[in-house]
Amino acid sequence: MEKPQAAPRPGGRAARIQAAVFKAVDELKQAGEELTVPGIAARAGVTPSTIYRRWGTLTDLLSDVAVRQLRPDGEPRDSGDWRADLKGWLEQYAEEMASDPGRAMMRDVLSSDRPENACTCAVYTGRQLDIIRERALARGETPPDTRTIMDRVVAPVIYRILFTHEGADGDYAAGLVEGLLGEGAPQPPACWQELSPHSLGG
Repeated sequence: MEKPQAAPRPGGRAARIQAAVFKAVDELKQAGEELTVPGIAARAGVTPSTIYRRWGTLTDLLSDVAVRQLRPDGEPRDSGDWRADLKGWLEQYAEEMASDPGRAMMRDVLSSDRPENACTCAVYTGRQLDIIRERALARGETPPDTRTIMDRVVAPVIYRILFTHEGADGDYAAGLVEGLLGEGAPQPPACWQELSPHSLGG
């Protein structure tokens, strides 16, 4: 009878190596030094082959680091008003994602060949919205479902950050929430208004 393989131990050697490599990436970034596999390996105290075996490429390593950094620090605030909580959460989320570090982390996640990393980030965001909704439901309120909030509030923020020059400030984020609740709608970015059918080939 074939002996079953032992499962990796939480906090074992593999976990310690990952922690050391992630810490090395953070330290090199903070020092403004170039990120290379040999440089990261030297700082982490491992061989470059260890990194290549585990991550394959520098791009995939940086994607994994970004996913860890994008994990929320805690639960959304609970003021007793889910609308206010959703607005406050979205304003903070938009501000963080529109920052230089936020944009860099998104680029790192999306540039790798690991689509599961983008899915993990979506799960992080969805869980934050779930918490806000669950609190509202427990009070007998009827907030929109998480999928609707993701599609109509979160997705426009990310699209605006990635594809327009205006970013997504607090007023824009608040306008999205108000639009979702039927209280108005945010204005499209100026670059959209400048486009004509002829410029799009129509």
